[in-house]
Amino acid sequence: MSIKTNNLEQLILEFLSKVERATTLLEEKFGMRCILGLWRSNKIERCGTITGNITYELHGVGCAVYLPEACIDFDYGTDGRTDGFDVWRLYLLACELPSQYKKYTDKKVLKSEFDEYIAMGKLEKMSPDTNDLYVFKEQRT
Repeated sequence: MSIKTNNLEQLILEFLSKVERATTLLEEKFGMRCILGLWRSNKIERCGTITGNITYELHGVGCAVYLPEACIDFDYGTDGRTDGFDVWRLYLLACELPSQYKKYTDKKVLKSEFDEYIAMGKLEKMSPDTNDLYVFKEQRT
């Protein structure tokens, strides 16, 4: 078994990479990475096509982007930040890519390791007012 299939950090990095790809595509299409305001002001539809077979679906404070290889579902954080994640979103990605992240298709295993990362100080809340979104804790030197 490769390290990739056993490493929560790798799953998080893949999640963040796919969010970056998705928000870059949204920016190319709509001129901004956070498109919630466009939807709420009725300038764009809640669901639509970004390009080709890549579509989006806005919800609450987030967006799901259906990339060819996987759906990536993320919430916008404070000031439109997109680097936040939680157990649920990581679980969804693991289920989209079970050949790479089978271990994390068990939500109990994922939650346990996620909690360990928090306890070890690797993760911190994005901000006090977020819906349980976490980010990698910045290394202080």
